[in-house]
Amino acid sequence: MRHGKYRFLAGSLIVPLTLYGVFVLSPYLQAFQLAFTNWNGVDSAPVFTGFDNFSKLWDDPLFLAGLRNNGLMLLVVPLAVIVLALALAAGTRGTKVYRVVYFFPQLLSVAIIAVLWQFVYTPNSGLLNGALSALGLDSWRQSWLAEPNLALWCVMAVMIWSSVGFYVVLFSAAMESVPGDIMEAAAIDGAGPVTVFRRITIPLIWESVQVGWIYLGIAALDGFALVQIMTVGPGGPDNSTEVMGLGLYRTAFTFGKFGYASAMGVAIFFLTLSIAVLLLRVTKRERVEMA
Repeated sequence: MRHGKYRFLAGSLIVPLTLYGVFVLSPYLQAFQLAFTNWNGVDSAPVFTGFDNFSKLWDDPLFLAGLRNNGLMLLVVPLAVIVLALALAAGTRGTKVYRVVYFFPQLLSVAIIAVLWQFVYTPNSGLLNGALSALGLDSWRQSWLAEPNLALWCVMAVMIWSSVGFYVVLFSAAMESVPGDIMEAAAIDGAGPVTVFRRITIPLIWESVQVGWIYLGIAALDGFALVQIMTVGPGGPDNSTEVMGLGLYRTAFTFGKFGYASAMGVAIFFLTLSIAVLLLRVTKRERVEMA
């Protein structure tokens, strides 16, 4: 009976694991291999160049611009999303209608979101400038995506808007699991809503917050689709919205430097892995048990 169970499990897993190895692991391994070569992806055989591709990264102004912009996104986007999501989850606790409204952007693809917000930011006929004119704030009108000092912030605003809804639902579900008698005991002891939220709710749902930090940190190191569709260039103006994923894409499919692009991908892979591990360590807290 036991041997039959193991044979059944092996037979059930061999096909999906084979497909995973062929279509997921194999491309990863090929990318690691190509990162040490000079290959145009078409007609010539890969030529081994050692660590030359990796040494070029630190002299590549586009890659460094993307690294800088992704770093700013890493600082701003997760913090803004977590704070807004926690506030909205606490404010709409027990109100499911608002959660549906907040979650709605999750139903749209990234491409649709980018196109919609591109129209919002349109200088002459866009919704944002139109609203400012209607409020009598014509001096605030801007060419939002054409200003080097504003373009990246506009992209980050879209990332935040499109991400908040999911984490509102996640944190709301976590808050509903907090026992009500704990809240009542704190209220009887004279604790105000802010104190209860900071001292009781946050510690009890911290594991969900930690998951949010990690996922948002990984998302902040991407941003390719929004930048590709929304921005001038894309990546402009003056490389103000350049991100590492966009540089990888152009290096491979515009300039035909697949070996160098693979090196970028490997660098982004280890950077993302390091950020995830760092966030796990930084956000680690003692587990709070609920009786």
